[in-house]
Amino acid sequence: MQRRSAERLTRILDACAGLLDEVGYDGLSTRAVAERAGVPIGSVYRFFGNKRQMADALAQRNLERYAERVTERLKGARRGDWRAAMDAVLDEYLAMKRTAPGFSLVDFGNQIPVGARHAEPNHRVADRLTDLLSDYLVREPDDDLRRTFLIAVETADTLVQLAFRVDPEGDAKVIDETRELLRAYLARSLD
Repeated sequence: MQRRSAERLTRILDACAGLLDEVGYDGLSTRAVAERAGVPIGSVYRFFGNKRQMADALAQRNLERYAERVTERLKGARRGDWRAAMDAVLDEYLAMKRTAPGFSLVDFGNQIPVGARHAEPNHRVADRLTDLLSDYLVREPDDDLRRTFLIAVETADTLVQLAFRVDPEGDAKVIDETRELLRAYLARSLD
């Protein structure tokens, strides 16, 4: 029963992501999601009260998948190498931006105002990265590291958004500049 429920939730979120790419947030409806997922509309409402909650759940799933992908990439990297960690973090974000359905609209919640104000998406991402990378970087996950990662996430988010406004695949020169800027900033705290 639990497995079926989890599979149904996955189908609903997958349908939501696909529809976001096709019709945008304004055109998204719970009925369309139910039809695409092949589930009764009541199943959608069992999990989500409205499309905003659905988009927030998709953003949370994106963050979980992102963290898993970064963790996987770091398995082969030398512990303490913050540059490799930064590359993994940025490269996985870019890969998801290019390939993950619905990501261009909700990523981790940035583009659509979802969820509670105290849980702003970039704060969630920075906190998750601090927790994920502190051991790898052999650093305490203290307030200084959290602030450093928050500034890096806010900066990267803004510049990656610019790169994808300039070119739908992400302007390579803007991405290169973003990488250089992040390296210079992070070197102050992590070298």
